[in-house]
Amino acid sequence: MFLRILPLLCAVLLAVPALAEEIDCVTTEWKLLGANHKVCVYAFEDPDIPGVTCYLSQARTGGISGAVGVAEDPSEFSIDCRQTGTAAIPDKLPKTRKVFSEGTSVLFKDTTVTRMWDAKRKALIYLAISRKIIAGSPKNALSTVVVH
Repeated sequence: MFLRILPLLCAVLLAVPALAEEIDCVTTEWKLLGANHKVCVYAFEDPDIPGVTCYLSQARTGGISGAVGVAEDPSEFSIDCRQTGTAAIPDKLPKTRKVFSEGTSVLFKDTTVTRMWDAKRKALIYLAISRKIIAGSPKNALSTVVVH
C-alpha cells in the first residue's frame, strides 16, 4: 500500500513552492512594547531551475501583535532574481508556475512569486504580488533573468 502512495506523495512535495531562507532583517521603527517594525530579506532558489536565486525583501509589522504573530504585514516588498550558477531551462518548462508563497497575515493574505517563461527572449520573469483573498491588492514587483 505504501509503495502505491509514495509516487503520489513525491509528486505533491515536488509541486510545493520553494521555501525561503531568511538572510537578515533591518529595524525600521523601534517599538517600546513588542517586536520592532522591520524589513527582512529572504532568498529562495527556483525549484525547477538550479542556478537561479531570488531575493525578496518584505516589511514586517512589529508591536505586540507582530511579536505574537497576529499582525497583518503591509503589502510592501521588492524582488530581485539573479543567475547564481549554471542555469539550464528544462525541455518541458511550464509557461507559468508559482515558485514561492508565504502568508503575510493570519488569514486571507499572502505574497506569491510566479515565474513566467518568455521563450522568444529566453528570459525568466518573476512576478511578486500581494494577494488578499477578500479585496485583492495591486501591489507587485518584477525581476527578470536572461538565460544564455
